[in-house]
Amino acid sequence: MIDKLIDWADRATGYRLRGPGDDSKLRLVVIPVLLILLLLTLLGIYWSDEPDPFDIEEAAAEHAPVTESRLTTGSYTTSALITAMETLLNKRGGYLSNDIMPPSIWLDNIPNWEFGVLVQSRDLARSMRNDFSRSQSQSAEDVDLIIAEPKFNFDNQSWFLPATEGVYQEGITALYGYLERLQNPGDPNAQFYARADNLQEWLGQVEKRLGSLSQRLSASVGQVRLNTDLAGDAEAVQSTRTSSQVEVKTPWDEIDDVFYEARGASWALVQFLKAVEIDFEPVLQKKNALISLRQIIRELEATQDAIWSPIILNGSGFGIFANHSLVMASYISRANAAVIDLRSLLSQG
Repeated sequence: MIDKLIDWADRATGYRLRGPGDDSKLRLVVIPVLLILLLLTLLGIYWSDEPDPFDIEEAAAEHAPVTESRLTTGSYTTSALITAMETLLNKRGGYLSNDIMPPSIWLDNIPNWEFGVLVQSRDLARSMRNDFSRSQSQSAEDVDLIIAEPKFNFDNQSWFLPATEGVYQEGITALYGYLERLQNPGDPNAQFYARADNLQEWLGQVEKRLGSLSQRLSASVGQVRLNTDLAGDAEAVQSTRTSSQVEVKTPWDEIDDVFYEARGASWALVQFLKAVEIDFEPVLQKKNALISLRQIIRELEATQDAIWSPIILNGSGFGIFANHSLVMASYISRANAAVIDLRSLLSQG
């Protein structure tokens, strides 16, 4: 096998890589290099395996100070956010987005998956700081969430001074502090207000994220779309004039990036929505909206089905080959439509 590789290199380069008596020297170089490349390839494949979903109730029980009876409103949502961020840091290979060494530097699927999870975690942390933990707009922010929210918005690709992992861990530690106070009956300063208006605010962020992902996924095949930026308001204006038709197409080398970002975002949303289902159950039941939330979860769970193709295919809409991006866009669009319906139910008296 080694001889064949050397002969192939001779023909490809036009140079003789070995002469009489050089076999042993070349083997000392070629064999270790091939073994290292094989090891890095196998390690990259192993690290590219996406984490499994976690059990929300088990995660909350693990984070409870003593027993499950100490779980309070907000414990499940906070525990889901903590576990999602810990999964980013502690999964196979650890956090890969800021790695500058092989095989991580060659990988792009898992780093994009990580970014999808991170964006949803940032949105939830922001809502916890601005809405869930505050009774009204004039109330003070929680001291731990003031720390956690900006920590999660730190540069996701910083590898040194400071490293991203260290900053995110500081945010997780702050969340643990909030959760501990939240579950302490003697500390009334830590609160989680499970109200319809608070949930509606966070779902508004979810709606925008899903809408953006759906558009980017659908652009895998390229489309000419009518410009609807100012639709619905005859007096609306914008800073720069744009064409009445817009051509939207995702570059071919970014198609799998968008796909795995959507996979990561959906993975995180499934966990967060399941936690919200528990913490906001009285509100959802009163609004008769519990089934609507569960439908969103079901649509997003479908995005986590196993991918049997070794690559993300980009066939035309009705062509011979599949288009994985369009399939993903279908599930996310349906989930987004369900989010819009849920927000409408929550706004009703």
